[in-house]
Amino acid sequence: MTMAKGVGIVVVSHSSKIAEGVVELAAQMAPTTSIVAAGGTDEGGIGTSFDKISAALTEAQAGKGVVLLCDLGSAILTAETVVDFLDDAEKALVIIADAPVVEGTVAAAVAAETGGDLAAVAAAARTATGVADAHADEKDLSRAAAVERSAVLINPSGLHARPAAELVKNASTFDASIQLNGVDAKSLLRIMGLGLAKGSSVSIVATGPDAEKAVDALIALIESGFGEV
Repeated sequence: MTMAKGVGIVVVSHSSKIAEGVVELAAQMAPTTSIVAAGGTDEGGIGTSFDKISAALTEAQAGKGVVLLCDLGSAILTAETVVDFLDDAEKALVIIADAPVVEGTVAAAVAAETGGDLAAVAAAARTATGVADAHADEKDLSRAAAVERSAVLINPSGLHARPAAELVKNASTFDASIQLNGVDAKSLLRIMGLGLAKGSSVSIVATGPDAEKAVDALIALIESGFGEV
């Protein structure tokens, strides 16, 4: 087992196949993050298991905390029971995020992969499908001196999960507010929600101390085809 470098993630589902599938998907975008499946009963049936969740918590924990995501209410109850059995110090390192299990896990995984702490990873999961603040930075960008450049997407499959995750990881390293075609360039699900296909025009707009460096780096990444071309 590869030891986690940051915050770990546990996916709790009534189905072992669902939990394993979500983990497989998220792991494509966060290869160094410990993401552990805890699905099904001990006998392999549909349901949840105290022992599986407990073991998954232990496996995912590397001292920086674990975020749990659950598919249904009864899964949350089982996860809460597991957490209740932990001592106070251990409880402080576990958050059960109220989030959709697929979108939340993907968003949490990218946040963990880019070095987010426990609170940031949990927040990423909780806001994975939120749209209320999708354009929250637009007013700030319109009032500030922004750096803007455009490029054409050359990836054969468009801006799908892997290149989108690569873009988010890079964007997250800069001290700047960054938008890609009007959405937060540090939000994987919002970028993927644009459905950008090969040949699409991609506009990067940034403000802040690292604005120019961020735009240059992201445009270069897009023009390179994210290593796929």
